[in-house]
Amino acid sequence: LEPSPSGRRSEGPPTLQPPRRTVRPSPMGQQVRFTDELRSLAGAKWEAVINHRFTDALAAGTIDRDVLARYLVQDHRFLDSFVVLLSSMVAAAPSLAARIPGCQFLALITGRENTYFERSFAALGVDDAARESAPDTAPTVAFKALMRDAAKATYSEMLAVLVAAEWSYQSWGERVLPAAVQEPFTSREWVDLHSGEYFGSVVEYLRGLLDEAAATMTPAERAAVEVRFLAAVDIELAFFDAAYEDS
Repeated sequence: LEPSPSGRRSEGPPTLQPPRRTVRPSPMGQQVRFTDELRSLAGAKWEAVINHRFTDALAAGTIDRDVLARYLVQDHRFLDSFVVLLSSMVAAAPSLAARIPGCQFLALITGRENTYFERSFAALGVDDAARESAPDTAPTVAFKALMRDAAKATYSEMLAVLVAAEWSYQSWGERVLPAAVQEPFTSREWVDLHSGEYFGSVVEYLRGLLDEAAATMTPAERAAVEVRFLAAVDIELAFFDAAYEDS
């Protein structure tokens, strides 16, 4: 797949049709999705992720180059673990229809997004030696472990980690998009990769799969999903914070 001139992930495959949602009535008669319940459980930490100073500085184009470089080096470190997790979810999905959108998303992650990393490292002066010598931060170690472990767990637990990661990024991406500057590309394209119609359809696809799976979960399975989701949110927050630790 070739990137569009703007580099937006929204220029990817056609907008996905989400699976059937599993919802329950709220006390006020409104229906509540299981994934909305998970987000509510994350509470203030979810809000801290999507309103983090990193995201504001990134959109404004004022983020310190060293902060962005540290962040991207660490983010790229767990790309392989993310691919393993997403691939495992695709393999565990109940039908071809449920697998195809995940395969399309995998193509973008390993294509356009990986290319963004390589171009950004060059623009920020991060050579191979610097990338290889930087140790994994604690959040990177935790994310790798969470993704690899979830990839061997239940289908719903795989989805819990994917939903937490992608939905939180979509949430901050859409929040800062109206104020995002066009240059440098290292800032703008990371915002574009996590906002827009296509990426929104990916998040809705993942949420829909988890909402659908919730219909047949036992209480123990629901509890395990909650643990995975909340752990991913915790690590997302720590990951943003870690980019500033040497500043």
